[in-house]
Amino acid sequence: MADNTTLGIPALVQTEGIHGLRVGNATIFNSPIGYACSWHPALIEQMGAVIALESSAFGVNQLYAPLGDLARELRYGRVEETFGEDGFLAGEIGYAYIKGLQGGNVSATVKHFAAPASPEQGLNTGPVHGGERELRTTYLPPFKRQIIDAGAYSVMSAYLSYDGVPAIANHHILTDILRTEWGYNYWVTSDSGATNRLCEAFKMCQADPLDMEAVTMFALPAGNDVELGTRSPSYTKIPSLVKSGKLNIKIVDTAVSRILRAKFALGLFENPYMGSADQISLVVHAPEHVALARKIDTESIVLLENHHQILPLSKTVKVAVIGPMAHGYMNYGDYVAKGAQTYGGTTSLEGIRAASKGSVTYAKGCERWSNDESGFAEAVATASAADVAVVVVGTWSRDQVELWAGFNATTGEHIDVSSLNLVGAMPRLVKAIIDTGKPTVVVFSSGKPITEPWISKNASALVQQFYPSEQGGNALADILFGNANPSGKLSVGFPYDVGTTLIYYDYLNTGRGVGVGSGMAYPNGTLQFGDEYVLNSPLSLYEFGYGKSYSTFIYSNLNLSKTIASTSDTINATVQITNNSSRDGAEVVQLYVQDLIASLSVPNIALKGFSKVMVAAGETEIVSIAFKVEDLGLWDINMKYVVEPGDFLIIVGSSSADLRVNSTLTVN
Repeated sequence: MADNTTLGIPALVQTEGIHGLRVGNATIFNSPIGYACSWHPALIEQMGAVIALESSAFGVNQLYAPLGDLARELRYGRVEETFGEDGFLAGEIGYAYIKGLQGGNVSATVKHFAAPASPEQGLNTGPVHGGERELRTTYLPPFKRQIIDAGAYSVMSAYLSYDGVPAIANHHILTDILRTEWGYNYWVTSDSGATNRLCEAFKMCQADPLDMEAVTMFALPAGNDVELGTRSPSYTKIPSLVKSGKLNIKIVDTAVSRILRAKFALGLFENPYMGSADQISLVVHAPEHVALARKIDTESIVLLENHHQILPLSKTVKVAVIGPMAHGYMNYGDYVAKGAQTYGGTTSLEGIRAASKGSVTYAKGCERWSNDESGFAEAVATASAADVAVVVVGTWSRDQVELWAGFNATTGEHIDVSSLNLVGAMPRLVKAIIDTGKPTVVVFSSGKPITEPWISKNASALVQQFYPSEQGGNALADILFGNANPSGKLSVGFPYDVGTTLIYYDYLNTGRGVGVGSGMAYPNGTLQFGDEYVLNSPLSLYEFGYGKSYSTFIYSNLNLSKTIASTSDTINATVQITNNSSRDGAEVVQLYVQDLIASLSVPNIALKGFSKVMVAAGETEIVSIAFKVEDLGLWDINMKYVVEPGDFLIIVGSSSADLRVNSTLTVN
């Protein structure tokens, strides 16, 4: 392209990269829903830099990552690709990824613009229902943080329609907001095959034969500059449309200029050839990259339950490792290279064996996709002969080749579910092992929350490891044996049941708690009737920001740098965190804001800052979190963004439900 075309314009070489370059032998990090649980942007920026190094070695200078999508609808198959349910956290994690990636001269592509992760019925590419205020309040902030603040060089539009308008042809979102309001100067690409959907799915034009002129005239003037990966490339009609006068050449010039601007910013004209065999052997899968994958994975693991403090385990105990997710393949999730799950990587069994000084035995118990219980007897015998059982179960996805070839999976792109329970024989296997009476640690290896509250109550401990890195087994062993103290916090809440979704924490006022109480169906058959719900609860089983530690932390002395402020002020909140235990530990200190009186219904609370801090045993650290008063605003009845005068409760705590200390800020 650079040497053999008329203008010699260098090419963008593109592939996927949401948790590592999707090329064989590149370092595989844990899934985005997982590494968001680290709440550690500095580590994610390092990860982005590593991915840039490995991409550059192969000559790849653009990745389709990260996502600004929010995991509000948990039935949706692509929850694993998101940074969770909250826009502030998703913005910060994505910002860090982009800074690391583009600092290495590899372009990010923020996707999918905008709001695709709440589709009707949770179905992939389904319509999203919402108004302008919800769009601006909930869905756009993480995109603005990633696209504008981080300076992303490209954006990918979405398959969905929002309020009936296909995103790929949405002039209001792609031009009025992105370009005019936000001032974005780079380019937007469609998702693969998305342009065809204007005719084939949305029925806005003739589909057979495809009306390519109509597709072009819908998408290009709306602000969708590039057409990606389609069997019927409609944008090939641009020359004839310009010649006929139907398409203004200025629209084409604008699209071209946006792409050229990104190429100049990346330095491609000065350095069009990035890759080399020497660089591949030097940097790809370097030991320090693998070590970083392990560290991020370890900090992302969330301890959900630890009854009677069974964890950490002694390294000398006899451990029985059970379950179909424990060994035999790496449960990476989607967007990995073909066959990646079958080569390299450390399984849970291998990690536990490497860390243990006692005996470690293994029984699969069942297949992940089967109701067959023929392996239960061996699993029960193996657990009965051990001191403790570690049962690894969950969901699974596939590499991109298998995923689109129709192999079975329970998460991934176009793999949506109507239940969040464990599949097939897995829940019965867990019960069989618990029923042995041996202490049982259950590990959820999954790409989304799992709804099995009975496991929370009956297992000795419950650990959530969202789809792991290639060092997943070692990271899990670090937590189980206490080489590392759990510090992960959930980036997405867990419902009691799929029927109680949606359960995101930042619901609008009146969204929860208007009835007299929740009901429950007890295991012994007793029914306690409520009205919200009759036999369940609309609240989370585990809320956003939740996660246990082997340490205990006390919060005290919250102070604001100002208690009376104007909209131009930045407030610094400080709080003392004391580690009231004998073990060093890291705590994710979370700052939420409640608008006490507003002119319309607003989120009951909203995350506005966080900080992950290491606190030595018995010591106290002063944690400082800054936030801008201008970020406390709302979109008023006239759809104008304003910070209304009045009182705001500044609340600091360990999760969105475990709020420890507060102070009032008055805005003039």
